[in-house]
Amino acid sequence: MSSETLEFQAETRQLLHLMVHSIYSNKDIFLRELISNASDALDKLRLESMIDKDLVADTDDLHITLAVDTEERTLTVRDNGIGMSRDDVIQLIGTIAKSGTAEMLRKMRESKDAAAKQELIGQFGVGFYSTFMVADKVTLVTRRAGETGGTRWQSTGEGTYEIEAADDAPQGTSVTLHLKPEDTDDQLHDYAADWKIREIVKRYSDFIAWPIRMEGSDTPLNSMKALWARPRSEVSDEEYHEFYKHVSHDWTDPLETIHMKAEGTFEYEALLFIPSRAPFDLFTRDGKRGVQLYVKRVFIMDDCEALTPQYLRFVKGVVDAHDLSLNISREILQQDRQIQAVRRRLVKKVLSTLTDLREKDAERYGTFWGEFGRALKEGLLDDADNRDTLLDLLLLPSTAGSGLTSLRDYVSRMKEEQKDIYFMTGESRAMVEHSPHMEAFLDKGYEVLILTDPVDEVWVEQINEFDGHPLQSIAKGQVDLGASDTPAEQQEEFAPLLTWLGEKLTDDVKEVRLSSRLTTSAACIVGDAHDITPTLEKMYRAMGQEMPRTKRILELNPAHPLVTGLRSAHAAAPDDAGLVETAELLYGVALLAEGGELTDPARFTRLVADRLARSL
Repeated sequence: MSSETLEFQAETRQLLHLMVHSIYSNKDIFLRELISNASDALDKLRLESMIDKDLVADTDDLHITLAVDTEERTLTVRDNGIGMSRDDVIQLIGTIAKSGTAEMLRKMRESKDAAAKQELIGQFGVGFYSTFMVADKVTLVTRRAGETGGTRWQSTGEGTYEIEAADDAPQGTSVTLHLKPEDTDDQLHDYAADWKIREIVKRYSDFIAWPIRMEGSDTPLNSMKALWARPRSEVSDEEYHEFYKHVSHDWTDPLETIHMKAEGTFEYEALLFIPSRAPFDLFTRDGKRGVQLYVKRVFIMDDCEALTPQYLRFVKGVVDAHDLSLNISREILQQDRQIQAVRRRLVKKVLSTLTDLREKDAERYGTFWGEFGRALKEGLLDDADNRDTLLDLLLLPSTAGSGLTSLRDYVSRMKEEQKDIYFMTGESRAMVEHSPHMEAFLDKGYEVLILTDPVDEVWVEQINEFDGHPLQSIAKGQVDLGASDTPAEQQEEFAPLLTWLGEKLTDDVKEVRLSSRLTTSAACIVGDAHDITPTLEKMYRAMGQEMPRTKRILELNPAHPLVTGLRSAHAAAPDDAGLVETAELLYGVALLAEGGELTDPARFTRLVADRLARSL
């Protein structure tokens, strides 16, 4: 195959430009990224050789080699791992095949703060691209294990790359960096210096499970000690942080570290991390989740979903089991009783760690909640065993102030006569706060939780109570605010109007009644206790699920001038055609006030315009 010049994907070019020109205080991490990639390639070859006994591959001495040429000013990172095919090279290096890239680039361009740019770069992980911070040209030579032909890739990072066949390529991958000149003002060190390479490896990659050697030497630069197997007292925070960055491809320090060891009938060690920032793919369908699984220090899989539930998908780290079969498949793994036992223990440990964090460091827990609270709420739907713990971990906005509150703190502030925990769901805080449903609650000083995350619409339907107090939507059913029922004479006085409105609006509502929850608005729309909410109905329809239309209840404020005027007008001339239009307008206004959608916006607009014209 002759040499071929191809263009980088547009977003890849933008990322390369930002990478090279970002103000970066520590360029050393490029080597950590290359070594991590090489380590992954060795892990994959070990696993592939166990699965495919016919794979033609040399696995006798798996290692990583670093070669420095001081005269040519090159640094080569070489491994004899799984390698890549030509298609792999184009897909993995010529393209950023990840959702969210455009959003990341937008945030990076908008960020004026250098530290923020660093965090964004680290948050999204760029691995191989970090080489262009220190190199004018990068050459990659690779051959996939089991294949006969190799591939050579080369680029200056400006917009194009060259790719050609390399029939003499050995198994694995070598990356050669043609280094930029040393520039101390730009924190660009001499990466052709032997001592500098040794320093970086010791600092960032000492825990890598494969030997890292300088060319011509058999003595590893790294200790190769599994960090999770060492006593916690012997591991520094810096070592934990660097290991987290290795397994997560995040360049920021973790928020919390969890180091645990289980002994007895089933032994395992776990080193887990709670990140300080949410990854860009936390809520995408193809987002990766799960921790790395090892068996007796042998890598088994990268994203073991069986070990963590979906709602803890942000947890990163390693689990090293002692007794699992090495040839276990992913399908069997999901059903393995030992794995399920480990999963239960890991979940308990993560949740207890979060509970301790909430009790001892409210500020750091607030940081966690801001990044991952929405995901944690999903556990209320899926994890009945830990539901009480999860309810205690909730932080929710309420009418008590601009901050967040726990359910336990809400209960401590409840009025003496209050029995229920009041809440309202909606699309935004502003919409909920200005809803007519809020009026009587605010007037009487009752605190209401404001729930605006999409998942809130679902979990509040499944959770009946907290600490013995029922959870009550202020937009559903009848509410008891300690006031007396509507006087019988008032009910009798409004009965003809309520009956008439029910008949005229029969296509839209199933009942019209007087309200005890309104103080200033003329009307509001509420659901029965078990009705689906309009927001949830919209969510289902957005997902392509057809939902039967739910008729709801129109409540009227008997003290509002519009309602009393409508009652008088109906009593005087019940057959007046204009009253039907007034009824439609009353219903439409109530629907819009809660953020609902009119079935015929054009007719509603016309009715409003006609009424305005007549008033002039």
